[in-house]
Amino acid sequence: LLVASLARCSSNITALAPMVRVGTLPMRLLALDYGADVVYCEELIDIKMAQCQRVVNEVLDTVDFVAPDDRVMFRTCEREKDRVVFQMGTADPDRALTVAKLVEQDVAAIDVNMGCPKEYSTKGGMGAALLSDPDKIEAILRKLVGGVNKPVTCKIRILPSLEDTISLVKRIEKTGVAAIAVHGRFKEERPRHPVHCDYIQAVANAVSIPVIANGGSLDPVKTYANIEEFRKASGASSVMLARAAMWNPSVFRSKGLLPLETVMEEYLKYAIRYDNHAFNTKYCLCQMLRDKVETPQGKLVQAAQTNAEFRCEYFQQVQEEHQVKRDALQTNSLHGRPIMDGDSQCVRMYMFRREYPPQITPKMFLLEWSRKEKLEQPTYEMVQRTQDRAFQSTVTVAEKKYRSSLWEKSKKFAEQAAAIVCLRVLGYQRVVSAKRTLVWFVKGRGR
Repeated sequence: LLVASLARCSSNITALAPMVRVGTLPMRLLALDYGADVVYCEELIDIKMAQCQRVVNEVLDTVDFVAPDDRVMFRTCEREKDRVVFQMGTADPDRALTVAKLVEQDVAAIDVNMGCPKEYSTKGGMGAALLSDPDKIEAILRKLVGGVNKPVTCKIRILPSLEDTISLVKRIEKTGVAAIAVHGRFKEERPRHPVHCDYIQAVANAVSIPVIANGGSLDPVKTYANIEEFRKASGASSVMLARAAMWNPSVFRSKGLLPLETVMEEYLKYAIRYDNHAFNTKYCLCQMLRDKVETPQGKLVQAAQTNAEFRCEYFQQVQEEHQVKRDALQTNSLHGRPIMDGDSQCVRMYMFRREYPPQITPKMFLLEWSRKEKLEQPTYEMVQRTQDRAFQSTVTVAEKKYRSSLWEKSKKFAEQAAAIVCLRVLGYQRVVSAKRTLVWFVKGRGR
């Protein structure tokens, strides 16, 4: 949809704008449900994303981009694959291309943030800081356009003079980008300032690529009907909504706004279904509540520390469904025969830190087991792959070698994965108690 729409320069595309802490998977999916054509993820910094590993999450049915510290930086799913635009913060063409190539098979387009005025973005030369360096803008966009097979776009703010703004967008157009989003405010202006529709209109008249108008949530856009009014006033081919959608994403709904309680309930279902971080869930719900945040409902949201504490009946159902999937995956893994690769027995196995409490890690259990069996201490041999600097470890126990066929982003996780493979081959599996205490037992002995 996005590629075809941009190629035809069609009008009336509505998009969820990139918003820090808001544009995570639950909000994006909810916006699509309500009628948004395109959704942008929150700005993700290239340095952090370049360190991530792409992981298929078979429990959640998602694709996760996981940092070395096990944090999920970006999570997406099949439902949004042809609708989600990955926005990055970058000031380096090569690093931008590295990240774009990492995610391109899972997203509809790649966008570069050139409009964020916040310090966390501009201090690294990213966001609105790029507006004063058109040579770097051109270098980044040309590198991306020539290096990936998905549309490349960018989002800017307007410059102090209309002449400079027009000059910049014409230069951007020549890089081959598919579209340009224009936030109709100057770098120093904030949401309380009125949007400059005349600047957006001048940009739309100056270039032949689609222009997406942004910045209308203060006054022009309150309901679905206002979206078309803002598009016409700005002269743009499409409209991107930020705060209006953050407050109530059903603003994308052609039949009108839904009650906030309904919207929050639907958002919470997605947050639970996709294991969204509880603090992010709380932040988004508080943005919807706005001046109701001090009501009993608001205080309940603010007090929640986990998704379970939001008192959603859906939570237990989803937890049970997820556990069934985990058990099935574990059973399939256990019943699968190890593959001999050279002198090592290999099983496809990742180390997920959250699945193993620090008190009893796989390495610790394997060490204790070796001592009880009066064997030499397990030894680990590490190799690193040059193209992505990922690690793979082989553990030797009783003169036999074991390793995971998958690669990890850290040495520590690679060794833990090797230990898990060894234990699985030896016939051990894990059982997690209610208090998350890890217990291993031998198949067939019961317990």
